[in-house]
Amino acid sequence: MRIILSPAKKMNVDTDTLEYQGLPVFLDETQEILDWLRKQSATDLQKLWGCNDKIAEQNIKRIKEMDIRKRLTPAILSYEGIAYQYMAPAVFEDSCFDYVQEHLRILSGFYGVLRPMDGVTPYRLEMQAKAAISGCRDLYELWGSKLYNEVKDDSKVIINLASKEYSKCIEKYLSSDDCYITVTFGEMVNGKLVTKGTYAKMARGEMVRYMAENKITDPKEIRKFDRLGYIYREDLSDDTEIVFERRG
Repeated sequence: MRIILSPAKKMNVDTDTLEYQGLPVFLDETQEILDWLRKQSATDLQKLWGCNDKIAEQNIKRIKEMDIRKRLTPAILSYEGIAYQYMAPAVFEDSCFDYVQEHLRILSGFYGVLRPMDGVTPYRLEMQAKAAISGCRDLYELWGSKLYNEVKDDSKVIINLASKEYSKCIEKYLSSDDCYITVTFGEMVNGKLVTKGTYAKMARGEMVRYMAENKITDPKEIRKFDRLGYIYREDLSDDTEIVFERRG
């Protein structure tokens, strides 16, 4: 079984807490993307990133100085977004690290697919960025089926905890043999289940922690999740979607 999760924009360098355990599998492709980024003007990069001047300056500096093989941080510790805050890997027990290293895969516009303990350096590049590299229209076309082929394992089970921006990289290439299950976190608004970004990110991170702590390998066990005020909604779930409702 594999679990897919989105990355986070905010990243840090932490070379002290844990040593990374390997390099990303698509490092050659990452170097190709980095070379392309270095050829872009500051104006074009800021437009690509859709950010303010301060963030643009920080990331332009990163690009100039970046070495994708040195001073690396385990990916699961490098990302600082809400999902990763609630996953709280810094206080994982060793068995939880073993679990996520085997089952969790982080999707990335820059790195493609990351195992949690792969060494990374801070970058800014969302999957939906209009980066026309090597004759491709965007990063979706550049990565193609590589991410799906890397994520899937012999079980054919993929648990989707990623945002639509990233999960579509996998969904496009699914076969009839795959068991692809999306976990949805929402709350009722005027009789309809609505997903709210911040709460969903919190829940996705908490779900990874829950699965790691309970060593879950059977998708049915996911339904027992009851943290952050969420309850399983059997009436809204089916073979391809597990739905949780947040109650106050």
